[in-house]
Amino acid sequence: MTAKEVLAFAERNNVRIVDIRFCDLLGLWHHVSFPMHVLDLQSFEDGFGIDGSSIRGWASIHESDMLLVPDPSTAILDPFRDVPTMTMVGDIIDPITKQQYPRDPRFIAKKAEAYLGFTGLADTVYVGAEAEFFIFDNIRFDQREQYGFYFIDAEEGRWNSAREENNLGYRPRYKEGYFPVPPTDHYQDLRTEMTLQMERCGLEVECHHHEVATGGQTEIDCRFTTLVRAADNLMLYKYIARNVANQYGKTVTFMPKPLFQDNGSGMHIHQSLWLKGKPLFAGELYAGLSQMALWYIGGLLKHAPALVAFAAPTTNSYKRLVPGFEAPVNLAYSRRNRSAACRIPMYSPNPKSKRVEFRPPDPSCNPYLTYSALLLAGLDGIENKIDPGEPLDKDIYDLSPEELKGVPSLPGSLEEALEALEHDHEFLLKGDVFTKDIIELWINYKTKNEVQAIRMRPHPYEFALYYDV
Repeated sequence: MTAKEVLAFAERNNVRIVDIRFCDLLGLWHHVSFPMHVLDLQSFEDGFGIDGSSIRGWASIHESDMLLVPDPSTAILDPFRDVPTMTMVGDIIDPITKQQYPRDPRFIAKKAEAYLGFTGLADTVYVGAEAEFFIFDNIRFDQREQYGFYFIDAEEGRWNSAREENNLGYRPRYKEGYFPVPPTDHYQDLRTEMTLQMERCGLEVECHHHEVATGGQTEIDCRFTTLVRAADNLMLYKYIARNVANQYGKTVTFMPKPLFQDNGSGMHIHQSLWLKGKPLFAGELYAGLSQMALWYIGGLLKHAPALVAFAAPTTNSYKRLVPGFEAPVNLAYSRRNRSAACRIPMYSPNPKSKRVEFRPPDPSCNPYLTYSALLLAGLDGIENKIDPGEPLDKDIYDLSPEELKGVPSLPGSLEEALEALEHDHEFLLKGDVFTKDIIELWINYKTKNEVQAIRMRPHPYEFALYYDV
């Protein structure tokens, strides 16, 4: 919609509140609400004043005034509010320079799309993300000087099989939750409600299903779209999943590895480049790929250790990315091997469906930063004709130690990923998409507030290991 169409849309739907949202550096949505009467055509140029000093990774207190300018193309009705409320995603503008704020993740994603056009290699990148998440009934956690714990419960969790009261059985076994029908799948109706709400809000859902883990692991897949829109859509996807679950008395988490000894939640990201309406990744080489697609894969694999600093950005991410557990930690590509970092889906021979799937990311990431970083890595591969090597079509578990030595792997921790980013980020600076300020800010914030914070705190299992030493 245009600005005029948004105002007409609001009038038709008796909108009383307009809610404008924006994303912080780490990937959480924030919002501010206004009575509908304050929104007019000029608002889409002038924006609304906000204080950015308390937003993580943003301005300090002495330069905190910012403008939040709504994007009319993102307008929807919020299905969860009692009062008719229209939401829009906003861009952050510096009130002094009238330029977009360089630390706004959405601006970084816009620059990534612009840089793609500038290269002349393609004019469109399509992105499709498969975000997994858990649905729990109860979550408790705390950390103090003298104790630290978490406690998860889910009616569907296999651990409840011995419960005496109200126990009807039918729970997925550990690592056997893929595609069971109800009543073993407890969340068919809940996922359907999430799906319907997503479609009412403009997302195009392709399918939903139970995932591998017990305890309510779920996947809802949405159709690919352009980079910035795909990132906007993932933020909306998370919002809808959380709010529908909340209405049902459930809680959703996109934390990558909440359960011990069961599968974690990933977010496989599909990418393809197009030029003038034609797909560029289809060809006559391995798995039906073009040379451009193979070079793109070469860029992803070369820069993967640095990419996961954005794509798998939490200390918890590396509880999922563990070698030997079907995790996509091997820096190789394959048309079927799901332990390879890059996979080429083979479901359809249609050239329009030819794409590259990057499997290490998880849904804790900031999609604006992650999608942008993946695009820049792929473009670097094309520009420098980076050879991805031979594909990994063997079963990783059948490889000999000598063969396995030749397959590099991802960093084993967030700290290692941040170190990789520190040493390999020149490709991110092309076109001024990322800036040195953003790279340094990301590394410093993550190191201080996550890596060091976790390192300083005793782990509960350490008491089992060491209390009697």
